[in-house]
Amino acid sequence: MKLPATTQRVTLHSAQWKTLRIEREMEKRLWYFLDHPEEIAERLRELDEEWDIERVLETNASSLALVGIGLGATVSRKFYLLPALIMGFFLQHALHGWCPPVPLLRRLRFRTQSEIEQERYALKALRGDFNVLNSSGGAVDQCGVPERVLTAVRK
Repeated sequence: MKLPATTQRVTLHSAQWKTLRIEREMEKRLWYFLDHPEEIAERLRELDEEWDIERVLETNASSLALVGIGLGATVSRKFYLLPALIMGFFLQHALHGWCPPVPLLRRLRFRTQSEIEQERYALKALRGDFNVLNSSGGAVDQCGVPERVLTAVRK
């Protein structure tokens, strides 16, 4: 059994219409920023703070597991089943990219880190951050290319 690539596991297990909606919304934003380049820096700051689907799942799973442990210790030992169930789903998500909350979170438009990074680098390209790679106007000068690439992506 081959496991899906980390960057593709959530989208492979999401309804296609949800992924397409997320992509269309991103494309609309890019068209907007094409006409409003002065707002790109603010959008990049917003992307730095956007929670991806993995972070939401991690937060929810650990919160519910802690509640189950607390209830198991104070109310009934049966509540210890809750963290066991949650961690089983969490393991399933880590391996395959799907667990019960994923369809709901995708419907709520939570994106993968890859989807967020696609928008980030598209905005940087619109802003011209990668023009430093070919600043001579001709062929790319191989001297200093790795440093210029890293400078461009870190902006």
